[in-house]
Amino acid sequence: MRKRTLIPLLIAIHLLCVLGVMLYLRAKAPPEAARLLPESDAIVYLNLKPVRAATHFDKTPIQRSPDFQHFIDATGILPERDLDSVALAFHRMPDPTGPNGPVAFSEVFVGRFDGARLGQYLHSLASTEEPYAGRTIYTIPIDGRQLRIAQLGYDILAASNMPTTEQIHSMLDRSRAGALSTPGSSLLAARYHEVPILSEAWGVGRIGLPLSSDDDPNFIAILGLQLPLRTDTDFVASLRYTAAEHVLSGGAVHLRIEEIAPDPNTASTTINALTNLLNVLRGITAEQATAAQPSPNASSTAVQAILNSVTLTHHDTRVLLNANAAIDQLKALTTSQDPAATPLAPTAFAPASSAPVSPISSPPVPPPSTGKHPHATRTAPAASN
Repeated sequence: MRKRTLIPLLIAIHLLCVLGVMLYLRAKAPPEAARLLPESDAIVYLNLKPVRAATHFDKTPIQRSPDFQHFIDATGILPERDLDSVALAFHRMPDPTGPNGPVAFSEVFVGRFDGARLGQYLHSLASTEEPYAGRTIYTIPIDGRQLRIAQLGYDILAASNMPTTEQIHSMLDRSRAGALSTPGSSLLAARYHEVPILSEAWGVGRIGLPLSSDDDPNFIAILGLQLPLRTDTDFVASLRYTAAEHVLSGGAVHLRIEEIAPDPNTASTTINALTNLLNVLRGITAEQATAAQPSPNASSTAVQAILNSVTLTHHDTRVLLNANAAIDQLKALTTSQDPAATPLAPTAFAPASSAPVSPISSPPVPPPSTGKHPHATRTAPAASN
């Protein structure tokens, strides 16, 4: 009797152990969207589902441009509601003055899409359509760029504005091979293990490439402020929600950015420059807070608190920056701006300029109506399954 009871118990324990190992490996593995990206200089990933659940940004009214509203009406896709995750690959271009600027992009979008409506919309804009790996690649010319888009499945889209088809073909090949059997790019294999587990957003590689300064394109600039960091610097950056230490404020977001310098001297120079810059910014915010007394602005107070939370450490060739922002502080920053005041401009899918532009900013816009569309005689492709 004991043997009959023991055998099922051992089987149940074994199955639980196997399930636990599978869940652990899945949690440690890169997200599917990131694994589908082609070889690149940098990768950035954003998981929108927990952000949407925490902030309800999809409920915020947004003033849209007519072109963007046309995209929504034609496809039924509302990005803030329907996108669950986005993975981007940055490709450094050999000619920064070319039509793609210094950086081109490849993207994978995961969400809820109406394949038939989206296919018809892309068909109406495409100059050419290429069948590949059982899917259709739509090529849309936009101001000197060639944007290629394909539906990898009912919930996955891929896009690339690289000059060649190699990147979009790579994403289709990885998708066809299967998500679990696709390890991802060499950059992902080399750096993803350094990303903290359960990070809602992260980036690896030369993630500063799209942030090149106008004064010196070799350095990173944020909000017009040039930083002592080169665009070809390797980083491992992450954003992660932490609740335990900030229960009273509703939790906090932890920012972690690690520079991987080529040598210890470069790392030492970086931390000295960042320390000086941080002290200057803290001094400015402190003066603004003093001047605003006795009625300090909530957003200024939040900025000051976030800057005061920043720590910088240095070990060998690594420079590590840590910062925390409580949810209440983030709300103070976001509510100080009226999100409906600025329309969403169709900057991507790419205006012609030397600045790098990512296709995720806005959908491709249809050409002016001139009667019968040149591809109107073709049959619109069916939804990709």
